[in-house]
Amino acid sequence: MKLHHLDRSDLQNKSVSVHHNKYKNFLKVWHYHEQLELVVILKSTGTRFVGESIQKFNEGEIILLGKNLPHMWLNDGVYFEKDSTLEAEAIAVHFKENFMGEDFLNTPEMISIKYLLKRAKRGIKFSDNNYTLISEFKQLINLDDFEKVMKTIEILNTLAKDENYTLLCNEDESNAIVENENKKLDKVYSYVFNNFKDQIVLEDVAKIANMNPSSFSRLFRKVSRKTFSKYVNEIRIGYSCRLLLEEKYSITDICYESGFNNLSNFNRQFKTITKYSPSEYLKNHIKYTKVKYDR
Repeated sequence: MKLHHLDRSDLQNKSVSVHHNKYKNFLKVWHYHEQLELVVILKSTGTRFVGESIQKFNEGEIILLGKNLPHMWLNDGVYFEKDSTLEAEAIAVHFKENFMGEDFLNTPEMISIKYLLKRAKRGIKFSDNNYTLISEFKQLINLDDFEKVMKTIEILNTLAKDENYTLLCNEDESNAIVENENKKLDKVYSYVFNNFKDQIVLEDVAKIANMNPSSFSRLFRKVSRKTFSKYVNEIRIGYSCRLLLEEKYSITDICYESGFNNLSNFNRQFKTITKYSPSEYLKNHIKYTKVKYDR
């Protein structure tokens, strides 16, 4: 996947822009933009890509993304079938961190929002199906410009107090992927996303960047603050988490489908990255889902 820069600034120079998107499927583009993005998925399912995170998404999820954090919501295959009557619907709010002025977030009343936006550099997933908050998102659509700004601050304040959230990326991916010395590594990121299921050889990847392996390794670590092998493993484990939650495949099948050559290495990498074994990860997810729907 090639990484694209999109301009999400409002043409009418508004501080906050609100878009109610209703399509047959979401934009199939791996992209980033300078504006923060707050989005609620109203309809559709698929796979969410945020930095190195690859997870399934469902209706009712609320996500906050920081500046320049690469992302994409890719709908399931059935949404792209010719005769599909399915619909992808979301409300997306875009704004810059200083949309209320340079000093606004430094006021005592806004400190919690300031730290919320700081966490957003890693991508934040909040509690699913918060119907009260989703209703407030829907109100944004028909508000005038002033009311949109006030309502956005209210929503951010509510999210800042929500302790039931998940950080999607292990580290701040915004600078790591975007500010990469004139995008010298763009082809490398695209290659990894398209080939992580297969064997990836450092020498081959270095050639894509027109560098020798040692120089490439130094550059990659400098830009991403992690080794190239760790980056590849994070992509593979993110994908394996998605497969686990589908509950269609055995752990052994998922190991090889995610690009690992042996089960012991897969289990080791999985626990290093997620802090759980694959079976523990799945068990915790099932337990959490049961508790959520039994309430």
